[in-house]
Amino acid sequence: MTRARILILGGTGEGFSLAAHLDAVNDIDVVTSMAGRTPAPKVPRGAVRRGGFGGPEGLASYLKAERIAAVIDATHPFASRMSRNAAWAGETAGIPVVHVWRTGWERVKGDDWREVDGIEEAVALLPVGAGMTFLTTGKTQLHHFSGRDDVAFLARIVAPLKPAEDVGALPKRLTFIHDRGPFDMERERRVLLENTIEWIVSKNSGGNAAYPKIVAARELGIPVIMIKRPDGPDGVRVPDAAAALIWIDATLGTSVSCASIDEVMV
Repeated sequence: MTRARILILGGTGEGFSLAAHLDAVNDIDVVTSMAGRTPAPKVPRGAVRRGGFGGPEGLASYLKAERIAAVIDATHPFASRMSRNAAWAGETAGIPVVHVWRTGWERVKGDDWREVDGIEEAVALLPVGAGMTFLTTGKTQLHHFSGRDDVAFLARIVAPLKPAEDVGALPKRLTFIHDRGPFDMERERRVLLENTIEWIVSKNSGGNAAYPKIVAARELGIPVIMIKRPDGPDGVRVPDAAAALIWIDATLGTSVSCASIDEVMV
């Protein structure tokens, strides 16, 4: 039987879960593409490819040259360009693509959210002289807050910035903490209390890994400036890794979804 080669566009919990599951399946070769922006990143199971493809055209060429049977787009919900590239490349190369589009967070009783359409609007909405503000939007977004000298910021990123790493101008009053999700309630509550956090700026990433900070903010009465997620990608969308496996079975005629994926979900 010919081995099916599956490309995962990864970096998320769903991507790691899918790689771990598919790598253990006979007659499947799995390769995960990682953007390579984080030093010493967690390594998924199976083969790993680092760096970009050279745009949608480069990705389409890669899919054909590597004889990829199917693509699972398990990128972050805010990585909309990569998702669009995947959809275009799959259609151009004649290779099926599924997008893992996790459900976004929804406001519940007790949440104090100020929803905005983008990072620039979040910067403008942050009150003048706001207290310590927790930024969980990623290191590439920090430069947007560089003009807010009236605010002190705490930013959480996975690893310290490299000396030569260019992420743009940083806010003058900025402190870093370094940590990687998934996060738990006790740890998130401690971060908010010990740093006297008065505001949070967050992307609506959805999923469970980063949600505890939203619950902790609700309990402590901390307002959250919530950046709405972009529109979902065109094409086939599924809500989680388990559904992506069912799609693989239906598309390729495999039986990869027979075993539970729960034990590797993160």
